[in-house]
Amino acid sequence: MKTAYKLQGKHRHYDWGGKTFLPNLTQVQNVDQKPFAEYWMGAHPSAPSLIETEQGELPLDTLIQQHPLQWLGKKTNDAFGMLPYLFKVLDVEKMLSIQVHPSKKNAEIGFDIEQTKGIAIDAFNRNYKDRNHKPEVMVALSDFWLLHGFLAPELLEARLQDYFYFNPLMDHFRGVDYQGLYSFFMNLSTEDADHILKPLMLDAIASVKSGSVDKTHPHWWANKYYSGNMPEQSIDKGIFSIYILNIVHVPKYEGVFQGAGLLHAYLEGQNIELMANSDNVLRGGLTPKHVDIDELLNHIRFVPTYPELLKGEELNTNECTFACPVPDFGLTKIAISEGETYTIHPTSLEMLLVTEGAILVNDLTVKAGEVALLLPTTATLIKGLLTSVVFKSFVP
Repeated sequence: MKTAYKLQGKHRHYDWGGKTFLPNLTQVQNVDQKPFAEYWMGAHPSAPSLIETEQGELPLDTLIQQHPLQWLGKKTNDAFGMLPYLFKVLDVEKMLSIQVHPSKKNAEIGFDIEQTKGIAIDAFNRNYKDRNHKPEVMVALSDFWLLHGFLAPELLEARLQDYFYFNPLMDHFRGVDYQGLYSFFMNLSTEDADHILKPLMLDAIASVKSGSVDKTHPHWWANKYYSGNMPEQSIDKGIFSIYILNIVHVPKYEGVFQGAGLLHAYLEGQNIELMANSDNVLRGGLTPKHVDIDELLNHIRFVPTYPELLKGEELNTNECTFACPVPDFGLTKIAISEGETYTIHPTSLEMLLVTEGAILVNDLTVKAGEVALLLPTTATLIKGLLTSVVFKSFVP
């Protein structure tokens, strides 16, 4: 029985994506200069990957539905009844929305409520696309920047004191009250929010123009969001989040895990992302998409976050793992030299994404930007045709 297949992912053309990184990686032409934001590898019904089989290219979700034990393995099928993860590559050129993901229980409740109300899945005001949670791990493929959880209390207190336009908000924080501060600001009228954000934007634009701030400073990102231009009115309230969340720089091949309730946003760079098989996002600004403030506030964990970078824990001389404290997925990075062989033991449906070089997987040649899908079966030998870097997704 064949145990390794080529997988063709699906490109997603969101407006925040770049125009060269993903086309270059996956060897596709971008004649129309469209934004290539994400490359999806998985069985999500909105964009299932295609598998190159003896019967031609077939959708992965269909193959899993028809033969779940063959494709998922007994353990994964018993636990989830589906492929529980979605594997992605992202190219973040423009900043993504401020967002939070619901827990599994809350996703089930929210989805069922919206179904009962008859809100279409693709409706603008739909919050829940499925009944799943969306924890996620990312590993940088370049210098990567993101917003990641609330600042420590002493840092946030100093931030509110340092800028005169934030001083009126200090009474709502009082050194500890994250929920009070954030809820108060997000429920301000547009006029009252602009009263705070207009001098902030003037300050940010002037600071970047003078060269007095860099990417470690929130002014840099506030200025970037508006491309150095002063908005006349209705400044996006998400700008405030840039000043109260941690700005985190992730070097290449280091990572971050983000669980339910963590307010965050990707700012710039390219990364590998592995998450539960869900598309549930509750947004808090920096977006033209739907923002449901009441629902958003119900799901945020209002506690400080102390960012911890995942550097990869060494399993052996070839492979390191990135800690993912969830049952849905695991992620490792494999480094293999030209001519070297390495054996892996798939116990679930696993994907091997080559980001550099080329490898041989059974009889398949898998080059940079290509993906091999492995069935949960016997040991699989891979060989480096070139010095290569491979990211492996799996179910623990």
